[in-house]
Amino acid sequence: MPDASTLLEVTLRWMHFVAGITWIGLLYFFNLVNVPLMKALDGPTKGKVIPILMPKALWWFRHAAWATVLVGWIYYAFLIVPGDPAGDTHHVVVVQLVVSLLAWAAIYALLSPLKGALNKGPVLAVIIGVVALVQAILIAKLTGGEGHSSRAVSIGVGGGMGIVMMLNVWGIIWRSQKKIIAWTAENAAKGTPIPPESAMLARRAFLASRTNAWLSLPMLFFMATASHGATIVGPWFGAR
Repeated sequence: MPDASTLLEVTLRWMHFVAGITWIGLLYFFNLVNVPLMKALDGPTKGKVIPILMPKALWWFRHAAWATVLVGWIYYAFLIVPGDPAGDTHHVVVVQLVVSLLAWAAIYALLSPLKGALNKGPVLAVIIGVVALVQAILIAKLTGGEGHSSRAVSIGVGGGMGIVMMLNVWGIIWRSQKKIIAWTAENAAKGTPIPPESAMLARRAFLASRTNAWLSLPMLFFMATASHGATIVGPWFGAR
């Protein structure tokens, strides 16, 4: 019979997978299906669709985001890092959180002006890509190295990107969308004009969502390679 530690690990991994599939599945739905659909709808149709579709979809989206990150972080902090031969639990966890918060602060600042070059997707993609790369390198260098397991480092890097994505959901996407949904519903029901601010918020939410869609690719890569880190990720990070 499996011991309590094994059962806990399996349970946490299962919860992380279920929440993550829900979150990332809706992320891809928004970017690959919903964005093109909304562009094809006229104003009155949007007034009917948005108040019905978006509150439900965003409820699952935002709550799956924090659940994915919280369960994954518990798994990482209490099961993965302590099992690392050279792992200092407090040091590793603090480094991952601080570096991830700094990376998100930089992305938030980049998505706030929405003026000039910073309102252009390709320019933002390059700059945010650099931010994500620096984040990954810092987490890897500050939590990895000789004697550390590449599994712990790989999960730390991927999880750090997941933290940034979750903060985008709650700090940018949801804060913008809940206003847009309310304004659209009032416009459809009472004819209340939608404030001009709506276009800016929609643009910011779109860019944050598109950022998450691209970040999900390296995030999933590092999560997937955790089981094969010694041969794939290990040489990059100097871990075994």
